[in-house]
Amino acid sequence: MATPDRTTLHTTVERALGLCTPAVARSLDRALSGHDLSIDEAAGLFDARGRDLHVLTLVADELRRQQVGEIVTYVVNRNINFTNVCVKRCGFCAFSRDQLAEEGYLLPIEEIVRRAREAWELGATEICVQAGLPPGMDGWLYVNLCRAVKRELPDIHIHGFSPEEVLYGARRARVSIREYLLALKEAGVGSLPGTSAEILDDALRQRISPGRISVAKWREVIQTAHVVGIPTTSTIMFGHLETSRQRAAHLALLREIQRETHGFTEFVPLAFVHQEAPMFAQQVGQAVPAGPSGDAVVAMYAVARLMLGRDIPNLQVSWVKQGLQLSQHCLGAGANDYGGTLINESISTAAGATHGQLVRPGEMRRLIRDAGRIPAERTTTYQLRRVFEQEPAEPDPLDRVDAEQARRFGSYQELIRQREFRFAPLPRRAPVPLR
Repeated sequence: MATPDRTTLHTTVERALGLCTPAVARSLDRALSGHDLSIDEAAGLFDARGRDLHVLTLVADELRRQQVGEIVTYVVNRNINFTNVCVKRCGFCAFSRDQLAEEGYLLPIEEIVRRAREAWELGATEICVQAGLPPGMDGWLYVNLCRAVKRELPDIHIHGFSPEEVLYGARRARVSIREYLLALKEAGVGSLPGTSAEILDDALRQRISPGRISVAKWREVIQTAHVVGIPTTSTIMFGHLETSRQRAAHLALLREIQRETHGFTEFVPLAFVHQEAPMFAQQVGQAVPAGPSGDAVVAMYAVARLMLGRDIPNLQVSWVKQGLQLSQHCLGAGANDYGGTLINESISTAAGATHGQLVRPGEMRRLIRDAGRIPAERTTTYQLRRVFEQEPAEPDPLDRVDAEQARRFGSYQELIRQREFRFAPLPRRAPVPLR
């Protein structure tokens, strides 16, 4: 596909601004000129629809082109959600179970290591480890888990433990957040997922997830991780009870943190999956929307590129939330990363997402090429491993796995029925000493 002349592109964008309403045109012009969008300006853009939304996406796509070019990356990874038993009762979470529930499970460390080894043999460079917060947990579980994985697979990247989990582990171990993060780093954690963010607004958090980690503590964990040399992702969960202004303020806070620490590797918008979410089913108080509309998803990506692109240049689609086609469409609205192959995905699946638990590397490359872009495999921290100007002659190991073979990975519905992994409290183990 021929690359459009940059002068022509710029002229096209400038002309398109004349099609917008005046307030949207002013905000887009400021973004194109390199100015920071204010919270009010971003809130207005989140509400853009029709012609305004089309021009917003055009501007976001042009800024993406300037900031990161034509390559769209992905990572070969596996999710290991090792327990669904949790002391919290978040209104958006259909994954968690009470410790007495028949469907509560806990994978032993040897099973986690086995799943990591299986992923490594299929070409994965990363395992993403997140779970519920089981009652009575040994505070050093996460550290000992990482040690066991790294003993078996010293070169695999452990992307693990949300700020909520780090805080829980530190409290259970009776050490500071900094001490706990240093122990995780020494044990082999390479990066943290910036999840448990939802919307970084305490009043809203109390409505959708009472008792969830506060904004101040979330920020403390994230910034401390960056200071001790652990990079993190950043996220938002949108399409429930938040306002456009709360979305914009959330992005502004992420921008502020990044300028202080430079520790975010990417931004990942996560659409609210409503089908099995307790707060949607119960409809307590204000009516809960059935997730964001397609236009709202596109607007999220476009505004994120405008607000964050200069500071957090990597913007990841979530195919497990939005499906392959809408995710592909978002590549034209500012995104430049297709996320991971996942292999197993439990949290969104439990909430009712129907987009599967695995996308093979070859399928990702096809979708990226269909969008007119160049696919590349990356590491967790966005170093390029392979750029695919052409499709390789030999398929990747994961591409060779057919549907029948993929069943051996197991699904969430199968996992919660397996009696061998039924939840039982773990015995306390000695803490791992710090260096």
